[in-house]
Amino acid sequence: MVQQCSQQRPVQNSEVYVLRQVPPFPPLSPPSPITPAEDFDCAPIDALGLTQPDIAVCDKKLAIEERLSRAVHVLATETTALQNLTQLYSTDRLARDGFTRAVDAIIHRQGANGNGGKLVVIGVGKSGHIAKKLVATFNSLAIQAVFLHPTEALHGDLGQISRHDTLLMITFSGKTPELLTLLPHLDKSLPLILLTAHTRPETCELVRHRPDTILLPAPVHETETVSFGVAAPTTSTTVALTVGDALAIVASREIHASVAAVFARNHPGGAIGAALWKKPREDVRAVMIPLSKIDCLPSTTTTITGVDVLRAGYASPSGWVRVPPSQGESGEMGMGIGVGGGGVISPRKIRRMSPEDMARPLDATLRWLVTPRRAFIPVAADTSVQRAAEWIQGLRAATATATATSSSGDGVSAADKDGAYGDDAIVAVMERGECVGLLEVGKLLEEA
Repeated sequence: MVQQCSQQRPVQNSEVYVLRQVPPFPPLSPPSPITPAEDFDCAPIDALGLTQPDIAVCDKKLAIEERLSRAVHVLATETTALQNLTQLYSTDRLARDGFTRAVDAIIHRQGANGNGGKLVVIGVGKSGHIAKKLVATFNSLAIQAVFLHPTEALHGDLGQISRHDTLLMITFSGKTPELLTLLPHLDKSLPLILLTAHTRPETCELVRHRPDTILLPAPVHETETVSFGVAAPTTSTTVALTVGDALAIVASREIHASVAAVFARNHPGGAIGAALWKKPREDVRAVMIPLSKIDCLPSTTTTITGVDVLRAGYASPSGWVRVPPSQGESGEMGMGIGVGGGGVISPRKIRRMSPEDMARPLDATLRWLVTPRRAFIPVAADTSVQRAAEWIQGLRAATATATATSSSGDGVSAADKDGAYGDDAIVAVMERGECVGLLEVGKLLEEA
């Protein structure tokens, strides 16, 4: 019995013995009511906070910068192409000769003495779109032009080409199949201008088929595949359009006395037309050079030379120079024009002086610089610029007709006869019988 008690282990129970006095625990709060999930209006909270808005904003900014960088690359590439094109036409003999021949081919058939021919611009694809734009530009500058699609030409549109026309083909490769197919059907007597990437005739397939073609180069410094990774016409169409625009502007200036006037007449609509016609109908007084702004060459005992004229023109507020009677044609009091006995020298003539003219005396080989008073064209001060310009153009036309019908042995050159109303001629603006100002004919026609 004793042995059994010794083998028994301690009795375990759940009684708790409190050894000291403790304050009572506060009563438990009642349980919160269960809120259904659909009553929540806010989105679940990401417990770990894995979203990183700063990184997302950074990625968006980088994407925008990359987009703009690509755009700037395109702009820089096409700018470089235009810079190279400018250098080409500034220095390359073949390019310069081709441009000159192209202008001659257009103006000789469309000018005042032309035979009413037009410019037919031919192209396909993107070159066709460039051709259509150039046609619009030529027409707005009063050079008659039409667009001809090469495929449509083979199906009847060849009929719009007359024997007085000039042809302008646009092809970057110089071997467009549609143009090569059309070429044998074009009259070989018609001048053909080729606007292409080739800078030498021997490398161009189309020129090899017609050697008398006028080559008008529009090359790019690198292919579009190299520049942008795709052969889409971009840089090539930019340079083609630029050369075509240059051709239109230059030809128009040589055909028309006032390009601004013909453009305003042909473009009365839109914002451009509104801006052009907003210009008030000014009289010649508004565009003349007042006599008070024309400085006189200093009277010296030594001979006046070209360098003296250049120095005086540079110092004059207007660029005009008055010549003293001792250096001009004295004793000319016609028309009551009080500008001194010797006449005037206009800025246009001063700009035409060559380096060799600097040391030449004014009273000998440089006599052409001075316009004497008797050669002035008097115009009333209240005459509108437009009306004065139309009157001068009428005098020019009459002079040209008289020159054409006069005998060749009269001892007077056509240049001398036309010069009376040329751009270098001087208009005397008259008010109450006195000259109040002067104006170059060329400047008058530009302002009309």
